[in-house]
Amino acid sequence: MAARGVAPVLAAALAVAALAATATSVRAIGVCYGVNGDGIPPAGDVVQLYKSNGIGNMRIYFADTGALQALRGSGIGVIMDIGNDRLAAFASDPNAAATWVRNNVQAFPDVSFRYIAVGNEVAGGDAQNILPAMRNVDRALSAAGLGGRIKASTAVQTGVAPGFPPSQGTFTAGHMAPIAQYLATTGAPLLANVYPYFAYKDDQNIDLNYALFQPSSTTVRDTNGLTYTNLFDAMVDTVYAALDKAGAGNVNVVVSESGWPSADGRGATVDNARTYNQNLINHAGKGTPRKPGAMEVYVFAMFNENRKGGDPTEKKFGLFNNKSPVYPINFAGN
Repeated sequence: MAARGVAPVLAAALAVAALAATATSVRAIGVCYGVNGDGIPPAGDVVQLYKSNGIGNMRIYFADTGALQALRGSGIGVIMDIGNDRLAAFASDPNAAATWVRNNVQAFPDVSFRYIAVGNEVAGGDAQNILPAMRNVDRALSAAGLGGRIKASTAVQTGVAPGFPPSQGTFTAGHMAPIAQYLATTGAPLLANVYPYFAYKDDQNIDLNYALFQPSSTTVRDTNGLTYTNLFDAMVDTVYAALDKAGAGNVNVVVSESGWPSADGRGATVDNARTYNQNLINHAGKGTPRKPGAMEVYVFAMFNENRKGGDPTEKKFGLFNNKSPVYPINFAGN
């Protein structure tokens, strides 16, 4: 996660809508495992904490050998990131990608890898390295006999697909449509970091309840006949609309991060964090108006991370302090 708001066009349009507006299946829930904090338990204890809480999936942000060793045989599904600083090398050198796959994926055959995230919220000139790096990672996975099981993708902000109402979502950055079209050929999902919190934080006109999945006076009625009663669905479906326009309508969206801080920002309270994250987990079994059905969602984050820089709110997204819950959460959902 990077400290930022969502696309200004989307946030502003949702605010206008807020002022103007007076079938469940099995969900797949993960939690992001960040390590930029003091007092975070050893990796073996972390894996046991996931298992004891019934958390089936985990996202890790680098090839953390300690975490990978602890995950052996656990059955926990894993998204593993390749850092943005490696993209240029992986894009230009297939051997660099092959070596990384051999050392960090192939070496752990009893870890249940789901996706390799080739970069996280990549911006600027580095974005042009995403697709060639993804191709080389996919080739390396295929050469290792893992291509049918583990897919390469990339994690994006929802701001890459501005538009309102959600059906008007369009990729505005030139690198995104080719990535979407490539994912359509491999069967991989697009990973999206979806944060209603930042939209609410940055726009005084967005109703808190609309952002928290709570009953709200805000209702967004799209021109395609779909109706939105929460901000999360509107944000996700804006990405789905952009995928359709890019010729990649068969690509699913995996929500690779979403969460709400418990302190140090507008609307950042323990009660709001619990409400948002519990409602997110409950909602994941239902999907969005454009894409009903079970969703794969990763809550950000497992632990408060006091060593993170930036806005103080960035340090307070955790569900746990050490092994103690910040607030109670039912990961099985309702």
